[in-house]
Amino acid sequence: MNETVWNGATTGWLLVAGALTMLMVPGVAFFYGGMVRAGNVLGTIAQSLAVLALGSVTWIVAGFSIAFSAGNPLFGDLSLTGWADAATRVPGIDLAGVPLPAFVFFQMMFAVVTPALITGATAERWRFSSFAAFTVLWSVLVYAPVAHWLFSPHGWAAELGALDYAGGAVVHANAGAAALACSWVLGRRRLETRPHNLPIMLLGGALLWFGWFGFNGGSALHPDSVAATAVLNTQLAAAMGVLGWAGLERVRVGKPTTLGIASGAVSGLVAITPAAGYVSPLSALLIGLIGGLACQLAVGLKTVLRLDDSLDVAAVHLVGGVVGAVSVGLFASHAVNPKAADGLFLGGGYTLLGAQSLATLAVIGWSLLATVVICRFTDRLFGNRLTARDESIGLDLSQHGETAYVFDRPVGRHTAADLPRGDSDHARTSMGGTTR
Repeated sequence: MNETVWNGATTGWLLVAGALTMLMVPGVAFFYGGMVRAGNVLGTIAQSLAVLALGSVTWIVAGFSIAFSAGNPLFGDLSLTGWADAATRVPGIDLAGVPLPAFVFFQMMFAVVTPALITGATAERWRFSSFAAFTVLWSVLVYAPVAHWLFSPHGWAAELGALDYAGGAVVHANAGAAALACSWVLGRRRLETRPHNLPIMLLGGALLWFGWFGFNGGSALHPDSVAATAVLNTQLAAAMGVLGWAGLERVRVGKPTTLGIASGAVSGLVAITPAAGYVSPLSALLIGLIGGLACQLAVGLKTVLRLDDSLDVAAVHLVGGVVGAVSVGLFASHAVNPKAADGLFLGGGYTLLGAQSLATLAVIGWSLLATVVICRFTDRLFGNRLTARDESIGLDLSQHGETAYVFDRPVGRHTAADLPRGDSDHARTSMGGTTR
């Protein structure tokens, strides 16, 4: 009987990369949490943590198989659901020496991060029960099929020749388009808001930057030259994103802000995601710069569109994802990655650029349409929008019965009257009150 020989180095690399990618979820939580009102910080963080739980279970039950089984060009089947053998192979994916659970875990983190990104567009007004239902449905009906199109060699976009190294279209353009759809369905916030805690936002940005090395580096699946190039390109693009956004901000408003610096880093990271393992470091510098500039300019589009994309998810992730996807068609280098054709600027012609453009437009179109349908459905089931009263007091109290900040209030001064009905003893003690 032949026993499978596992490659410890490659397996370890993929597991560590998955763990790094998981850090992006609290990164998103803190990044968004610092930019909302003080009464919404816990609710905003809770949404990302809920995605970490709901998305993980959904991925095992259905998402992974829909994304990576052979199926048909539009979506996979359920043949990889309930696998029990670590030696099970994923059709068309090079996992030589890597047990299947390592790959499932790594890709699970992508499936978790993506819906977490959407929450920034609907900040401060989405009912928690409706959001939870949306997360499950969107993960199965939108994320998993789109991942099949580009990440699986059996998807129609991959068969066309489109490339998405680590999710510029699958993760970022997809989430950005969904963010636009959700913000349109839920409508505008009733209250004007401003960031309540920029240090928390900066902490989230730092976690995102760090986690992105696993996100992009691990997408090579092996600790090789492509992974090394992807990690280097990730750092370079983030740096240029900062310089591009902050520099343009300095010209337009007179001062570079810390929020702009963090947003610029994320913009550069988003832009390099689909290209990190396909382009040279010099190309990565240019892609990061273009991403930072384009995303900064795109922030004003929500005013033109009359949409309340609360934390500029579409400006950063949709625009940045499109910049990155198109950049693959321009800057991809066969010398950097033998799996890639040369882009237009390296003499490869328009074929790759055309495939990139078509695949990205298809992702955006499907995400917009399907997200609107899912949002309408969850609205009929639970009601998406908070009441005016709940929105006024904030997510923390109205949805979770807690508050993030208690400033020198004596024990016993707050009672159940301060909380919505039905809150637990744990919620009361979290406020510094009494349970007696």
